[in-house]
Amino acid sequence: MGKDVIIACDFDSAEKTFAFLDNFKGKKPYVKIGMELYYAEGPSIVREIKARGHKIFLDLKLHDIPNTVKKSMAVLSRLDVDMCNLHASGTVRMMEAAIEGLTRPDGTRPLLIAVTQLTSTDQESMENDLLIHERIDEVVMHYAANAAKAGLDGVVCSPLEAEKVHARCGAGFLTVTPGVRFADGDIGDQKRVMTPAEAKRIGSDYIVVGRPITAAADPVAAYERCVSEFCD
Repeated sequence: MGKDVIIACDFDSAEKTFAFLDNFKGKKPYVKIGMELYYAEGPSIVREIKARGHKIFLDLKLHDIPNTVKKSMAVLSRLDVDMCNLHASGTVRMMEAAIEGLTRPDGTRPLLIAVTQLTSTDQESMENDLLIHERIDEVVMHYAANAAKAGLDGVVCSPLEAEKVHARCGAGFLTVTPGVRFADGDIGDQKRVMTPAEAKRIGSDYIVVGRPITAAADPVAAYERCVSEFCD
């Protein structure tokens, strides 16, 4: 499976989303639909973007009791997305239940990945707010190992952790890494960030890029720059 750049379409309406995607004439970038857009437009936005020919990472970060997550994943699997996710902190049993729900009668399913720690979380906030006092990289590795044990395909993690995740869970265990910014860009509210070229060097499989592309004066050029730095 080759590397790819996923554009985070963090818009609050279908109108804004399609106005953005219309810039990509003849191109079909992989897109992420997050909570903001999904809650605004519902499942129809997934179907419409899929009908346009885009691969979709549905980023809803499920976290609930195993039975609820299993039933919810069964619904999401019918949307024909390419990737979806949940929180690894929901336990191994919850992740196993998610796989059960996501798997269709014919045995196929979207890729399922787990969020380890959000890229807006740093050691201080993890200790003070979550009362987790282990080192953040140890927590990420433990959550990644649990995801692998549950049968998931990979994790969402900081690009700073991708290399260690592969070392712990194997080269085929996917690392999907947000928190990617251009060297000359603003890091926004992210705490643990890396450039596309650096993410490529340490072995990220996918990078998720939002504002550096969506807020760029020329989104297509920004996207192509990401692809050039990360995939070529």
